[in-house]
Amino acid sequence: MLDSLIKSKTRLRLLVKFFVNIANTGYLNGLALELGESTNSIRTELNNLTSAKYLNKKDVDNKVVYSANQNHPLFPILQKIVRKHLGLEQIVEKIFNEIGKPKKIVLIGDYAKGLDSGVIEILIVGNSINKKYLDNLEKKLTKLIHREVVFLVSNRIPKTHNLVLFEC
Repeated sequence: MLDSLIKSKTRLRLLVKFFVNIANTGYLNGLALELGESTNSIRTELNNLTSAKYLNKKDVDNKVVYSANQNHPLFPILQKIVRKHLGLEQIVEKIFNEIGKPKKIVLIGDYAKGLDSGVIEILIVGNSINKKYLDNLEKKLTKLIHREVVFLVSNRIPKTHNLVLFEC
């Protein structure tokens, strides 16, 4: 969806990184390594996004650390667009309407870190979850959003990097 509007793959990957989860931060060399891009292309896009005030930057231990600017007037809109681009809204809607009464729906794995790896891992916390429906839903959502979707069911959230998408 967004790749037809934003032609720079590097810019799109940075938008996903910073706007899918506001806790995500990064610095030039770390982002280049994480995204598999050259430091020059990352630097160019970071400068563009910072000058447009979409990103904040601050010095931390001799590194310039970037994060999403939550005070930007377009922040909530950009975050919603990025989440829609990834298909997260569709996933939550389908889960909530069909599987029972989840206590929480949590994004874990690469996407919680802001990495568009192609595999979206969703943890569903709750009792009486219709696991058979989830198995069928994985296949349908994978076709719908063009990313592999994996559901995990548990009664607790692991202490890994995560993003709560829904909480009852």
